[in-house]
Amino acid sequence: MLGIIGGTSLLFADLPPLEKKTIATPYGPAEVHTGAFALLMRHQHNLPPHRINYRACLSALATLGVDEIVAIGSTGSLKPEIAPGSIVIPTDYLSVTDIPSIHECTIGHVCPELDADLVRTLGGLIPEARMGGVYAQTRGPRIETVAEVRALAKVADIVGMTVASEATLALELGMRFAAVCTVDNYANGLGEEVLTYEHILAISQAFARRTEKILEKIVETLA
Repeated sequence: MLGIIGGTSLLFADLPPLEKKTIATPYGPAEVHTGAFALLMRHQHNLPPHRINYRACLSALATLGVDEIVAIGSTGSLKPEIAPGSIVIPTDYLSVTDIPSIHECTIGHVCPELDADLVRTLGGLIPEARMGGVYAQTRGPRIETVAEVRALAKVADIVGMTVASEATLALELGMRFAAVCTVDNYANGLGEEVLTYEHILAISQAFARRTEKILEKIVETLA
């Protein structure tokens, strides 16, 4: 079963008609919209990134029988050549903050990865996307400092606050995972404008129809 995780990038999109269910998990409840596929909106109850209950969200998808996940994430560009409005399908990720784990009382090591076959499939579905690159995760909810952006740009291409946590938990729960990242802004210090959350929302809204079409292609092919 296909699982879709969405956030800021889907706030202004018209989503398919699905039934909302509250799924109980050992880590708390999570709301999931279900039908031919499962759609989970990560910022449930308007929670900021650092307060999302990732373990409940990913466990809920696993409980429903999801075996592959495509996360759609809003990101900032760390490179001048990746302009706002771009789409990036990353092939690796890193985190400079804690990542949650399902394993509390046992030792369980997963080898972190974004699923290569799923990445290739997404590349074929979204030919306009930039293939490859590294997603860096910070804690949020604050925007990264200029110094942090300069440091991250040496090892990564885009920066966000959610996908690395989701990818790791998905692997721990036996689900394949890949991400489609919309670039909604230049990271702090790269652009001329003063970066605000309202600016990020405006870019997301401007590309809402494109995001809808991408979601439609993913669901038609993988669901």
